[in-house]
Amino acid sequence: MYKVPFLDIRSSYLELKSDIDEAICRVMDSGWYILGPEVETFERSFAEYCDAEYCVGVANGLDALVLALRALNVRQGDEVIVPSNTFIATWLAVSAVGAIPVPVEPDPRTYNIDPELIDDAISPRTRAIIAVHLYGQPADLDPLREAAGKHGIALIEDAAQAHGARYRGARIGSAGDIVCWSFYPGKNLGAFGDGGAVTTNRSDIAERVALLRNYGSSEKYVNDELGANSRLDPIQAAVLSVKLQHLDRWSDARKSNAQRYLDQLSDVVLPHVPQWADPVWHLFVIRHPKRDILKEQLANEGIETMIHYPIPPHLQKAYQDLEYGNGSFPLAEQFAGDMLTLPFGPHMLPDHQDRVIHAVNRIVAQLPSPAG
Repeated sequence: MYKVPFLDIRSSYLELKSDIDEAICRVMDSGWYILGPEVETFERSFAEYCDAEYCVGVANGLDALVLALRALNVRQGDEVIVPSNTFIATWLAVSAVGAIPVPVEPDPRTYNIDPELIDDAISPRTRAIIAVHLYGQPADLDPLREAAGKHGIALIEDAAQAHGARYRGARIGSAGDIVCWSFYPGKNLGAFGDGGAVTTNRSDIAERVALLRNYGSSEKYVNDELGANSRLDPIQAAVLSVKLQHLDRWSDARKSNAQRYLDQLSDVVLPHVPQWADPVWHLFVIRHPKRDILKEQLANEGIETMIHYPIPPHLQKAYQDLEYGNGSFPLAEQFAGDMLTLPFGPHMLPDHQDRVIHAVNRIVAQLPSPAG
């Protein structure tokens, strides 16, 4: 029995091997290994791709969020609204600047933060909202921008899973005050190691992030702020420049594969896509009350799956000081218990997807009812 891998990362390299190898050799031959022309070239290209004025490359997606918060002057004791249903990095960034994450439950259809719950979460200490475009689907940005504007707070977008996604026809990348990106290898636009960036239309924010990522220094040995060492590596920037040229084609492949799942899977809760959203399907997540049994039986058939995410941030030991218990955020807890991420990606083989579809449908049909 051969396995169906959860994600085939290596195929993107094999497809573009000659161009990527050439780009890496170009960096090595240049002798310029920190920032420099390759990073600047990628920053310009990615800003243009995102319809943003500025892009600043940083070391990883978490640093992008941390530096974004710092650039917006979020400080110790401030509050930042975050989704209850997200990868913990969104929360960790808030904690890293000494602020307090204030969780808001998701829209039960889209799994993204529910704009209707924002006003009740805002206090005099609130300084920002972080909207995560989870699984590659845009959050509902218009009401979030309206809420941020009404209360005089910032809107940060965590777009780590949403490279190329569109909201109401506009590319994700500049709707909020600042948009944060990860180029972790498994992302839709992935490097061969860690990498990240921010995009924005605000020159003051771009300049501040550029300062903070480089020891708080705009001139060597002159340090204006308590900065960090968080610079996008030139080798990774060169690789990303090559891959960026193929991102839309890979996104089309993801959309095609997602549509096959949507059309052919049955008796599971499938992703809901609002009319205003054009997702790029970073992950394909289904829901079923017997998720653990389904996962185990798929594994027995050589089909790899994952759970995004098995423990919501508020129940992690890292956040026990916030004193949230079971039942504090029931939707996030429900999703942690019944969500299953299927094998997926732009290079997924058709016969692999057929195996997944047939196996899921067959196993689910044989499972006892939730009350059984």
